[in-house]
Amino acid sequence: MKTLPISRYRFFQKLQPLTLLKKITGKSVTGCLQVFSTSGSWSIYVDEGKLIYASYSEKMFEPLYRNLQRLSQQISTLPDGIKDQLRAIFETGIENQAIPNPDYLAICWLVNQKYISSSQAAMLIEQLALEVLESFLNLEEGSYEFIPESFLDDMPKFCHLNVRLLVERCLTPQNAAVYRQTSPSYQSHTSQFFQINELQSKAKTTPKLPKIHSFKPAAYSINTNAHRGQQIIQPPADRKIYTILCIDDNPTVLNAIKSYLDEQTFSVIGVTDSLKALMQIIRIKPDIILLDISMPNLDGYELCSLLRKHSYFKNTPVIMVSEKVGFLDRAKAKMVRASGYLTKPFKQGDLLKVIFQHIV
Repeated sequence: MKTLPISRYRFFQKLQPLTLLKKITGKSVTGCLQVFSTSGSWSIYVDEGKLIYASYSEKMFEPLYRNLQRLSQQISTLPDGIKDQLRAIFETGIENQAIPNPDYLAICWLVNQKYISSSQAAMLIEQLALEVLESFLNLEEGSYEFIPESFLDDMPKFCHLNVRLLVERCLTPQNAAVYRQTSPSYQSHTSQFFQINELQSKAKTTPKLPKIHSFKPAAYSINTNAHRGQQIIQPPADRKIYTILCIDDNPTVLNAIKSYLDEQTFSVIGVTDSLKALMQIIRIKPDIILLDISMPNLDGYELCSLLRKHSYFKNTPVIMVSEKVGFLDRAKAKMVRASGYLTKPFKQGDLLKVIFQHIV
């Protein structure tokens, strides 16, 4: 299905939601169907014709919190106050940011922090998809477009849901029978309802380095100003705190990165000198490195190349940060085996997305 040049709230037309869903269930279809109406917008993400996530703009976090509340009664690792923590991280300060689905980032974070498993995330996404599709199927008028490249392209996938079976559960018995008759590839066996994507942890080799007795980042800290008046859940001992080393000669950029990342999940260390940064990296052994390309003395390309020659940092995610957006700059980053590229100026959503691509 091609992208239609339709403005979001102009040139509305009569819509047939079932027809739109059928168009995105082919094996060759991957991307995001966005449908707009006067009451809100729907985003339905598919990967090779299977639904991987769905959301409704006017009720993005409400269904997530409601279903998490139900899960908390069954899962001992999911505390009752998790809603407040998710709101502090993913809603407060992220509003009006250029990020389509912070609710999906929240699910990735829950899995990453071991509050829920990947299979529980799949069941959660299934319930959310049912709610979204139920409202979507009642839509009579609006506009739509299909975007082949979507926000979820580089994000972890927890399930691939069968759209036809989801629709059948939402429709009345009469409409469901019609839908089955017009969908020759309909599958009725419930065991094929969805396929859970088990996340395979990659084995990492950790060569021995000389013992380090100096700097050791704190496990975590709490910014009382940022979360004043909110109940903060202390992370259990087995929750990993990710150390992020940011190398940029502009202190404003470093401060912005620190303000964007939650202190209960990330320990952010800023360095303004690339030569000193090399020693800091060896001492701290960060989980992720954000590296500005245009550094004096030793630029980002040179530093990244040096790190890749060290066996310990061969696979450490290194994200190149730059105002340059040209093809040659990105090609240089690939040549020195950088893991990703973040363009300045970036917003909180951009930063969270590139980080979650490498830690989940």
